[in-house]
Amino acid sequence: MNKTNYSPVSEFVLLGLSTSKPGQHLLLAFSVVFYVTVILGNLLVVLTVTFDPHLHSPMYFLLANLSFIDLCLSTLTVPKMISDLYSGHKTISFQGCIIQIFILHVLGGVEMVLLIAMALDRYVAICKPLHYLTVMSPRMCILLLSGAWAVGLIHSVIQLAFVVHLPFCGPNKIDSFYCDLPRFIKLACTDTYRMEIMVTINSGFISMGTFCLLIMSYVFILVTVWNHSAGGLSKAFSTLSAHITVVVLFFGPCFFIYVWPFPTVPVDKFLAILDFMITPILNPVIYTLRNKDMKMVMRRLSSSFLSLKKIS
Repeated sequence: MNKTNYSPVSEFVLLGLSTSKPGQHLLLAFSVVFYVTVILGNLLVVLTVTFDPHLHSPMYFLLANLSFIDLCLSTLTVPKMISDLYSGHKTISFQGCIIQIFILHVLGGVEMVLLIAMALDRYVAICKPLHYLTVMSPRMCILLLSGAWAVGLIHSVIQLAFVVHLPFCGPNKIDSFYCDLPRFIKLACTDTYRMEIMVTINSGFISMGTFCLLIMSYVFILVTVWNHSAGGLSKAFSTLSAHITVVVLFFGPCFFIYVWPFPTVPVDKFLAILDFMITPILNPVIYTLRNKDMKMVMRRLSSSFLSLKKIS
């Protein structure tokens, strides 16, 4: 490129999900309601697990961390989208876009490892119940959580190390409501095919590999339970079906966005809604509100809160 015509991009325009006014108003109402629900649902899980000693077990420790990650994922993108829809000012700085991509891939990597840790927890609880407290010790839980954050950081740093210095000199419109690598790379003023392949290998293969590992682990658990007790198969399947539902909803958009070199089809940005607004709502419902212990603790905490309110 001729350097005299080079004009570095300082900000990007987020085109969002809809260009029509009625569509934007509907999206604004939808986003506000769902984001408030995400905050309340996941905060309730985190606070309940944190403050009730009856829930200080490996399973609930992992659940609380999953809720925290879901809350962070939603907060990373949805408030910006709500602000853009309300104000009509749909821009984000170059640095802000890079930061959003970095945090997004850190949190995505952490959630993948947490889902694997939760599958391990269920395997030990169902298939090795006598060894559960030994295997899933507090030390093991801390190691799993630390490993999740380490994987997320390494994954995100590797992604950005290859793309952060790409030249951006012209097009600055991102056809989505948030910044992510596929559409970000497409705007670079250079041949990006190798970059696309690198990101596909990094994000796409990690997503697919993690998904296959999780599904195989659930199948192995069900086969093990079936071999030991056919009667316990329905109970195990009922428990694992909730996990499988969350896994499919989380990884589904990842496959469309990352598994092949970027087609960046319009459906990608709508599928991303699953990861930022739908799945973070379903996680508290599927993992906790269907759980008898969690519901009992919530009722007890509600009663205590109402009692204190009457006294005051």
